[in-house]
Amino acid sequence: MRSLEIASTGMLAQQTNVEVISNNIANMSTTGFKRRRAEFQDLIYQTLRRVGSQSADTGTVLPAGSQIGLGVRTAAIYRIGEQGNLSQTDNKFDLAIKGNGFFQVQLPNGDTAYTRDGTFGLSPEGQIVTAEGFPVLPAITIPAAARDVTINAAGEVLAKIDGQTQPQNVGQLQVAIFPNEGGLEAIGDNMLLATPGSGAATLAAPGAAGYGQVLQGFIETSNVNVVQEITSLITAQRAYEMNSKVITASDDMLSTLTQLR
Repeated sequence: MRSLEIASTGMLAQQTNVEVISNNIANMSTTGFKRRRAEFQDLIYQTLRRVGSQSADTGTVLPAGSQIGLGVRTAAIYRIGEQGNLSQTDNKFDLAIKGNGFFQVQLPNGDTAYTRDGTFGLSPEGQIVTAEGFPVLPAITIPAAARDVTINAAGEVLAKIDGQTQPQNVGQLQVAIFPNEGGLEAIGDNMLLATPGSGAATLAAPGAAGYGQVLQGFIETSNVNVVQEITSLITAQRAYEMNSKVITASDDMLSTLTQLR
């Protein structure tokens, strides 16, 4: 019976759906996290009577055919890039992007990763780095004599140094945007990598046309909506149960056949 295999694909699809939802809920407190959504497609169809085929030698055709679907499969897991809330921390090296864009980070292997997580700090050499110690690009070093640092909306890093009237500009942050943010590859640690699907990064100063501004002393929270995720979880659970009922019903029908005399 086809229904056994069809229902099994439905159970696997809902299992994937629950896994995506559980990952969203697990990361509801992760800085800069973007929630995911599973998308599904129906599988191929078995044609029993092809629509439009001739039904008689007089030229009449079938107005409707007969096809049986063979189940469902996971098509994609999309990343929803909606802006998260901005939470004030008053930490001068906590940065948030209000609008489009990603910070650039240099990984130990030399690759450039991209992130919305702006919980930065300083290395022993005074360079702005991530929580894992990876340098933020372009590299910016804060002078040891600086007693205060201001980062404006345009990404300019201004260090206040004793004995100087005007703050010293020690660097300029840049943000990256992509033609298709959904094509970025997640590698963990709030990091994303560019892929052929995302297109090449385009860099500019924060606040340029199409680019978000930098806010100092803020971080971007996760964009996970807990109520929405719980509702989706209940829906996925019920769909899983209904597919299991189909398997039970199919098994009962097969049992009836084996009991025929």
